[in-house]
Amino acid sequence: MDLHFGDSKPTDEERAAVDALLGPPESSWEGAARDEMRTDDLRWARGGRAARDRRDLLLPGLHAINDRIGWISEGALDYLCRRLTVPPAEAYGVATFYAMFSVRPRPATVLHLCTDLACAAAGAEELCAGVEARLGPGSGVRVERSPCLGLCERAPAALAIRAGDPVRTAVAAPATVDTAVRTATAPGSAPEEPPAVLAVPQAGDPSLLLLGRVGAVDPASLDDYRAHGGYGALRRAFELGPAGVIREVTDSGLVGRGGAAFPTGRKWQATASQPDHPHYLVCNADESEPGTFKDRVIMEGDPYALVEAMTIAAYAVGAHQGYLYLRGEYPRAIHRMEHAIGQARARGLLGEDVLGQGFAFDIEIRRGAGAYICGEETALFNSIEGYRGEPRSKPPFPVEKGLFGRPTAENNVETLVNVVPILTMGAAAYAAIGTPKSTGPKLYCVSGSVDRPGVYELPFGATLGELLTLAGVRDGLRAVLLGGAAGGFVRADELDVPLTFEGTREAGTTLGSGVVMAFDGTVPLPRLLLRIAEFFRDESCGQCVPCRVGTVRQQEALHRIADRTGAAAADDIALLREVGRAMRDASICGLGQTAWNAVESAIDRLGAYE
Repeated sequence: MDLHFGDSKPTDEERAAVDALLGPPESSWEGAARDEMRTDDLRWARGGRAARDRRDLLLPGLHAINDRIGWISEGALDYLCRRLTVPPAEAYGVATFYAMFSVRPRPATVLHLCTDLACAAAGAEELCAGVEARLGPGSGVRVERSPCLGLCERAPAALAIRAGDPVRTAVAAPATVDTAVRTATAPGSAPEEPPAVLAVPQAGDPSLLLLGRVGAVDPASLDDYRAHGGYGALRRAFELGPAGVIREVTDSGLVGRGGAAFPTGRKWQATASQPDHPHYLVCNADESEPGTFKDRVIMEGDPYALVEAMTIAAYAVGAHQGYLYLRGEYPRAIHRMEHAIGQARARGLLGEDVLGQGFAFDIEIRRGAGAYICGEETALFNSIEGYRGEPRSKPPFPVEKGLFGRPTAENNVETLVNVVPILTMGAAAYAAIGTPKSTGPKLYCVSGSVDRPGVYELPFGATLGELLTLAGVRDGLRAVLLGGAAGGFVRADELDVPLTFEGTREAGTTLGSGVVMAFDGTVPLPRLLLRIAEFFRDESCGQCVPCRVGTVRQQEALHRIADRTGAAAADDIALLREVGRAMRDASICGLGQTAWNAVESAIDRLGAYE
């Protein structure tokens, strides 16, 4: 593609897609028809600060084109760049960064077939082969093998996206060849998605704090949410004041649930104390770790809880604008959150005067487009701002210079929804749950070789064995992967590991975001490790050499020894250790730093190649 403004013209549909987002162009400089009667149209163009302030609309603009047409042509990209005053070379770099976009022609319908860990163990390879045999070149459907779709409790999974106005989506999970093909070719006949409660095997348990409303409350009804205690926490927040809310969160011992376990109260206090304004709140709902789906279940089953929690967090840190960065592979969650935000806004729970307290706050949803790295907070900021989702070097930290260079508090969905029970029951009662160092409840995404996969809520301190007993672990358990692709394996005889941050560290593994994937002897471990390596190679942003080169070398070595053991694999295992150390020590962000973890634990704890 030619990377400067050229002669390519957008089609009427492409122009309409962009104009629906940005409004009609005001001058020929933005792509409008030239008006010879307007001398100012010929002599000047707008730019500078006004143009830079619109750069963050690049990602929504790319979505608008991709949704309407199915791919992004040179003419469409050129028109979007003119509207936003963005250099085409930069926009091309952004468009090609995300897996869900295409800059080459493709059919209007794309069928994504998940090939990641849970789906691979559930027969994804056979599903892909069967679907590809049925949907050949003349079917009008593009079949793409996809990383985790976040439907691990219903593996194997398929997601069909049909471009148009409006774009249409359909899910088949668990998918068969017939249901996947029907989903792609006749979305109206696709199987209905089951209610969110089916992803919560503990539904109805009165002790649940975070999942108690899932299945018991109509997720579309604000009145139903309020009838079940909704917005009581926000009212108490206004009684306490911002400093009081931060004190409660600090005293509760709440730490980030995304894996880093940083104290939430300290993050909020650091953001609130910054003299630079405005402050921003960002909710990270881009859970792309293979095996993770808890945030999806919350957003689908209890969306108003997240809206309320974000409002409380914004009040505490002094933010008047919040962004919910939601993965593009979650169409149902996007629909539920859009509805909840709209209803909250209409009822005075978002907007210029929240609950009549004189506090202004609103939430804007930004869709991701298929990039695991955007789960890293600074990569997420770059993505929202309209740049490639590459991590930034730290310091400065986000609490000082985050989104748009301003102080920003960033938390994931699970972390934020914990704030609601903290304010409802009080910090002391919340801190009494779990252990002294890991307080409160924790959500676990259990999948793989279990009879009852889904999201489980247990207090910190429960053992891995207790969790797997609840999920109905099957006979012949060989290994359990904790923390997803970036985590580590434990053996079947190590199920007494306490599920706390400190307990898993002492056991030489990690709790991560709460992924628990069980594998029995039918799952070929070398092939599983190769899939993990392929995942990291595909998802590396390529910014730093240790990760860009190391993930490739790791995959190559694992591919060479996929069917070898013992002395035949020794040289490549030594190479893997050297590459793994380099990635861990020198990579810019957590992706490269953790890309070797699961492979290392499989070699050392499971004897994968002995």
